[in-house]
Amino acid sequence: MLFASTVFLYVFLPVTLILYYTVCKKSRRAQNILLLLSSLLFYAWGEPVFVLIMIASIVVNYFLGLLIEKNRANKGISRLIIATTVIFNLSFLFVFKYLGFTMRLFNNIFTAKLNVPDIALPIGISFFTFQAMSYVFDVYRKKGKVQKNILNVALYISFFPQLIAGPIVRYQTIAEQINNRRETMDDITKGVCRFIIGLGKKVLIANNMAVIADAAFENQPQSTAFAWLGALGYTLQIYYDFCGYSDMAIGLGKMFGFHFNENFNYPYISKSVSEFWRRWHISLGTWFRDYVYFPLGGSRVKSKSRLVFNLFVVWTLTGIWHGANLTFLLWGLGYFVLLTIEKLTGLGKRIEKTNFISRIYTLFFVIIGWVVFRSDSISDAFNYIGTMFGLNGCALFAPEVWYVLQPKLLFLLFGVLFSMPLAPYISQKLKTEKKPYGFIYSLLIITIFILSVAFIVKGTYNPFIYFNF
Repeated sequence: MLFASTVFLYVFLPVTLILYYTVCKKSRRAQNILLLLSSLLFYAWGEPVFVLIMIASIVVNYFLGLLIEKNRANKGISRLIIATTVIFNLSFLFVFKYLGFTMRLFNNIFTAKLNVPDIALPIGISFFTFQAMSYVFDVYRKKGKVQKNILNVALYISFFPQLIAGPIVRYQTIAEQINNRRETMDDITKGVCRFIIGLGKKVLIANNMAVIADAAFENQPQSTAFAWLGALGYTLQIYYDFCGYSDMAIGLGKMFGFHFNENFNYPYISKSVSEFWRRWHISLGTWFRDYVYFPLGGSRVKSKSRLVFNLFVVWTLTGIWHGANLTFLLWGLGYFVLLTIEKLTGLGKRIEKTNFISRIYTLFFVIIGWVVFRSDSISDAFNYIGTMFGLNGCALFAPEVWYVLQPKLLFLLFGVLFSMPLAPYISQKLKTEKKPYGFIYSLLIITIFILSVAFIVKGTYNPFIYFNF
């Protein structure tokens, strides 16, 4: 089920909210059961069989958490359980997400003829698998109390707002909120507004940028200008697609009394690649930092070679996490190279002291990275990048640029403007000058909602990039 769908907006969400605050109002247990059942229905809506896969993950990780708590005094057994947690979850992820890719790669390298299984990818498996691992890891690290009630673990892993496209909610973040959260009218109001803003980002900007990006990437662009336009379109699409979903997830959480951490902080204004990754997909970055990078020693290691190794492991895994394709691995390794250079040479800190040049440098490499990320193969990526720099004998400009851009120009301009902290600036300005902020803000929210619903009803192009991860 999509957030940006009439079924969700007019049936699923209203019914869930009404039942939560009426029939189940007097019992936290009843509210949690309602949210769990709603989450399972939400996930099973498209492919019911996939919900069994998620339930299996919940059950196994629930018992692993209990085993950790029971054997906490025995470090050897505790570490064995942690190793089992890693092996089970990564094996689980490998079978459904990477087995087919690995076998095809093996066939290509060794000219073998192994039968490649056609295994459907459960939506959001990378997200709920990482959350399940977070539960066991945090119980082991005493960052959250073990849940004796399996329904509470199931709610944490399957909660529908962030289930299929994040943010990756850490167990320690909401361990206490599962039974001890407090709903307020202020949170509900802010949650609704945040949801609508995210809906607008997704439906009005991301979907329209998708049209530009697909026109360029699905047909090799015939001009340098069109190649750059397609790259810019995808740069905006993936940001507003994922940031919009995160906004909707955070807003939905607030409606039910849950508070999730922010997942984006205007990443395209970054002055270095290091800063970009402090602002982009924050929940994934902190997950790898706390559960992989720090345990390996992080940056507080005795040798530079060890630091390089630690960065290599983290960025290889980051690339692989995003999908079963060599382009994702290359994308992750590209960031490994850039971040290694910044850390070893101090370039990141030096360049952050500048303004215009540092932002151009960062955005340039981010855009090139997104081209690799979006391409179907490494050869396609290099061909596309070659066109961007006029290396394929193509024209500098072609009529297709204006043909594709003209109907989407307004959305492109809004996408560029609001990728910068313009909205907070305007908001603060209105409050400072004592303008009728409340009225203007309410009118804006209503307008965004009406326009978004109009686009949804119209049935415009509505992909979700991160559903594939």
